[in-house]
Amino acid sequence: MTTASLNIADLSVGTEIGSRVIEISRADLIKYAGASGDFNPIHWNERFAREVELPGVIAHGMFTMGAAVQLVTDWVGDPAAVVSYGTRFTKPVPVADLEGGPGAVVAVTGVVGALDSDAGTARIDLTVTLDGQKVLVKAQATVRLA
Repeated sequence: MTTASLNIADLSVGTEIGSRVIEISRADLIKYAGASGDFNPIHWNERFAREVELPGVIAHGMFTMGAAVQLVTDWVGDPAAVVSYGTRFTKPVPVADLEGGPGAVVAVTGVVGALDSDAGTARIDLTVTLDGQKVLVKAQATVRLA
């Protein structure tokens, strides 16, 4: 679906918009560090991360946040339709150093949390988990529909 094919009248609170799995590798973290300029060693150096009492190398919070909202942009069909997005970070996402496979697997599910027919918007509530535990809470995106 795209924004043009989504009609607010066809949606209801509680409707699931979809789900996805995000596989994260250490290589993903290095690529994100280069793109974002965030070279904090907790995102690439196991020894340093453990010295500061983390469970190991962790994903950038903004990487996790950005990867999660992809579910919404895919559903709405236009990234520009997302008019606001916010979350709280509750748990780190440790990324194991596994050769040839993901070091972490994050699950994302989205549901319609609220509708505003006057504004033509829908609030999408995301559930973002790692091993069944929420890593983001109050992850909410507001999208403008046609």
